[in-house]
Parts: sequence; C-alpha cells; structure tokens
Amino acid sequence: MEMVESLLGGPDFLGHEIRSDMDFFELSREGITKKALMNLAEGIHLSMKAITRLIPITERTLQRKRDSDRLSESVSEQVLQIAEVYSRGKEVFGTIEDFHVWTNLVNRALGDWTPLDLLSSRYGAQMILEELGRIEHGIHS
Repeated sequence: MEMVESLLGGPDFLGHEIRSDMDFFELSREGITKKALMNLAEGIHLSMKAITRLIPITERTLQRKRDSDRLSESVSEQVLQIAEVYSRGKEVFGTIEDFHVWTNLVNRALGDWTPLDLLSSRYGAQMILEELGRIEHGIHS
C-alpha cells in the first residue's frame, strides 16, 4: 500500500494516507486530485493522452482541471486500481521500468492483449494481477 501511496505522490498529494482497504474506499469516494493522477502518470511513464485512455475522463476535461481539483469517484477508483497494479508489477519485476516494458507486450495468457490495454477495465486489471501472481510463482501460462 505504501508503493501505491508513493506512486500517487503521498499524503500531501492525496490528502489522505493509504494503510488499509478502507482507505482505498474512502479515497475513491472523496476523489483523488488531478495532481495525484499526474504524479502517477509520470511515475509509470505514461503521457496524459495515454493515461486518459485508461480512465473515464477525456484528456480535454482533465486539462481544464486545476491540480487541486478532485476527480470523480469512478475516475478515482480506476486510478487507484492502476496504481495498485503498477505497485504489484514493481514487486514482481523489480522496477517500474521493467514492468512498464511488460505492459506493452502482447501477452498470450491475456488473450493476446497488451496488459496496458486491459488496464482500462477492473476485470482486465484483475486478469493482470492474476498473471503477475503466476509469474511470481514461476507458473507459465
């Protein structure tokens, strides 16, 4: 959870610590700030255009928001899920950079989709987390 918090810029960007699932729930209800989202995008090496393909907000709408503006519950929830997947990916691959490379490769175990393409859906994110578990345990699918 600390890695998720770090990817989002920490309590200063979030206005909230993440120590439990309840914190995720509360933070998604409050809405994360645009500044936290932009910190995540930078930390996982995605442009604004790329990150907005993964979340339910347009690039133009996001551009109009101030850094301190809170995003909707649905956007915040998706952003938290992406941060959680990248956090887990870092655990498995050792670095965000190595995980990022993997997210851009077509993966047969993921239906010949790239993991990055699947991140726009909670079901896709769950599939990625399951595949990371298999990779971690040396199970090739």
